[in-house]
Amino acid sequence: MATTGSAKQPTSELDARYSSALNPRPGAPGVTATEWAEAQRQLAAAEIFWVSTVRPDGRLHVTPVIAALHNGVLYFSTGPGEQKARNLAHHRHCALTTGRNSLSEGLDLVVEGRAEPAADPTVLEEVIAAYEAKYGAHITSPEGTFHGIGDAIRKGDAVVFAVVPDTAYGFGRGGGVFTHTRWSF
Repeated sequence: MATTGSAKQPTSELDARYSSALNPRPGAPGVTATEWAEAQRQLAAAEIFWVSTVRPDGRLHVTPVIAALHNGVLYFSTGPGEQKARNLAHHRHCALTTGRNSLSEGLDLVVEGRAEPAADPTVLEEVIAAYEAKYGAHITSPEGTFHGIGDAIRKGDAVVFAVVPDTAYGFGRGGGVFTHTRWSF
């Protein structure tokens, strides 16, 4: 079943066990949950995601992918014979992770959900356009790393998966403030 609709707006919850301000000063703002709108901005801007899937024997498989956020849904593609596609045929649950490699700044994001194949031609064209807008020359120029991905998707040589978030987590750092936000959809 292809996913074509938008994801729901989540409830946000700050996990105080993992959220703190270092050396809070009088009058400093309190530690609050990260807004989902900010998480969506970060997801839309992120260039690399790590997708985690489960092999039929229960072992994990983690690999980098490119992904585009479109109408609240994360889309990524892969070859139909690649390990992640074979894993998702067995077990649809997965996680997409992105963020910064820094202890002092950034927002790391984990999006959990079910990866459903997207087959609707209109949605696929919208996803291709989202990829091209986001990744530019990496996809649109002959010298690009993923050049031809649009045609591969149209011909069925690449499978597009739609991940509507079930749960997402944000781990924020900056200005001496650390936050752990859970978004439930």
